[in-house]
Amino acid sequence: MNGWQSGFVEANGIRLHYWRTGGIKPPMVLAHGITDNGLCWTRLARVLARYHDVIMFDARGHGESDKPESGYTPDDHAADLAGLIRALGLERPMLMGHSMGGATVTRVAAFHPELVSAVILEDPAWVLGESPNSEAERAARAAEWRKTIEQRQAQGAAAVLAAGRLEHPTWDPEEFDWWVPAKLQVSLNVFEYVTARRNDWVDLAARFRCPALLLYGEPELGSIITPAAAAYARQLNPLIQPKQIPGAGHNVRRENFEDTVAAIQEFMASVRHLQAAEVAVG
Repeated sequence: MNGWQSGFVEANGIRLHYWRTGGIKPPMVLAHGITDNGLCWTRLARVLARYHDVIMFDARGHGESDKPESGYTPDDHAADLAGLIRALGLERPMLMGHSMGGATVTRVAAFHPELVSAVILEDPAWVLGESPNSEAERAARAAEWRKTIEQRQAQGAAAVLAAGRLEHPTWDPEEFDWWVPAKLQVSLNVFEYVTARRNDWVDLAARFRCPALLLYGEPELGSIITPAAAAYARQLNPLIQPKQIPGAGHNVRRENFEDTVAAIQEFMASVRHLQAAEVAVG
């Protein structure tokens, strides 16, 4: 974190906090998952900063950003990210998002293509259709998750760390340096996101007009995206490049850091080559 900048912007009617690695490099914005915060990207950001000016922002209700009582729908989060890009004056940054952040990046790429040069989606929170029980299931899940976070916040950092190590035994120890404070900072209001209705990912992914890397793990280890869904995404939009990371579940980068980095570097090299070709032709 030496030399990283910390700041705030006004975006979509609230104040968003961010960390930024800086440098005269193409910008890249990272959108974290629910109950994480911007610094949860630290380990990966150190790698990405070799190529990009990396901006890691705290989503509303997380980290040091504003924590309104309501306004946590997918549309709200997408408007926040679009507002952040505009407020910082970023010129078509690359975007990467994990889980909730992946769904946010998906919406921005779909509805604001002029703001985005390329996207990386780390096991995004994509949903397909609504079963008759979906609303009740989401409400029950949100209530259970909220209760868990509330209990852990009351117990303090040591208990959160112990629970995290038990739940994620394969993670690098450094991950908990950022994961634990994030759990203590997050507002319980954020679980409105879990119960909010959202578009089918098929409708959104079909709108992509930029290269997209879809990183996912193994469903039996917790990956939301399945091989069948990834293949369908590729068929739906040839700009989407699926890549399964072995030995990983939902937290792809945390569970197989080396292969995740290799996949990202390969994708970024292909994007740079494509952009250079476009400049040469144009």
